[in-house]
Amino acid sequence: MSPNGSDRSSRRPVRRKLLQALAAGLVLATATGCTSKDFPRLGMPTPVTEEAPRILSLWQGSWAAALATGVLVWGLIIWAVIFHRRSRTKIEVPAQTRYNMPIEALYTVVPIIIVSVLFYFTARDENALLKTSKKPDHVVNVVGYQWSWGFNYMENVDGSTATPKQEAKEISAIPGRMLNAVPKGAEGVYEAGTPGERNPQTGNPGPTLWLPKGESVQFILTSRDVIHSFWVVPFLMKMDVIPGHTNRFEVTPNREGTFKGKCAELCGVDHSRMLFNVKVVSPERYQQHLKELAKKGQTGYIPAGIEQTDAAKNAETRTS
Repeated sequence: MSPNGSDRSSRRPVRRKLLQALAAGLVLATATGCTSKDFPRLGMPTPVTEEAPRILSLWQGSWAAALATGVLVWGLIIWAVIFHRRSRTKIEVPAQTRYNMPIEALYTVVPIIIVSVLFYFTARDENALLKTSKKPDHVVNVVGYQWSWGFNYMENVDGSTATPKQEAKEISAIPGRMLNAVPKGAEGVYEAGTPGERNPQTGNPGPTLWLPKGESVQFILTSRDVIHSFWVVPFLMKMDVIPGHTNRFEVTPNREGTFKGKCAELCGVDHSRMLFNVKVVSPERYQQHLKELAKKGQTGYIPAGIEQTDAAKNAETRTS
């Protein structure tokens, strides 16, 4: 057999494997179940709050930066493979270079620039997402406990500013500066969930948190036992629920529907059962739901959680 013939036969398995790899890549790209509308979100669900598109934009920008970096690295690898491969005719050792200052400066400066740009946009968006109003439309105390969730709707359901006459002891663990956002006369209603509950419309497990569309809601997050994490999937945001330390954030739902939520922190043996639902309805239906809870006798609040530690109190901004 001629040398050329042996070269052709040796190349055939390589070509076959290359075609198989390309076919596998095509299958992976087309079998994900994503539509043309889903693909730009790069795996993220459809946002359902006014704040979520900012998170989606940061996610997409991070992917774009990663892709640009990958293309550059892949290009340099391919360039080195093609133009610096060993010659078939020349066997001498190529010229050896101990260092190359421009290249060393490049792979030192470029990563610093990339990290700085990502840090800037992350810090900018984080500051915007963690801003809270002094007087939001609604305040909900989310209580995490093993193995479910409770929701204290801190609302003035009866419409009287004279009630309650004193602060409820159940929410005494919440810092006063956060309680300032609660409307005057809020006697509150609550929902205390259990893992065995199911949403009557969807059948999904866990209690259901009701929210009004188009109105700002401030979540005050407290825990009775261990660290949990409050995550409503289409909010594109989650925040830790820490015993002895109170967190909060604010959203404005802009789409009606029932959405899934879960605990995103490994909190013990039944962590997987810490599921809940979020039902976004019209403001009128939301107010009706609060009155329904009051008629059931679910007035006041369930215990919010563990009192803040000294370290957490010292970190708070003190206001008189």
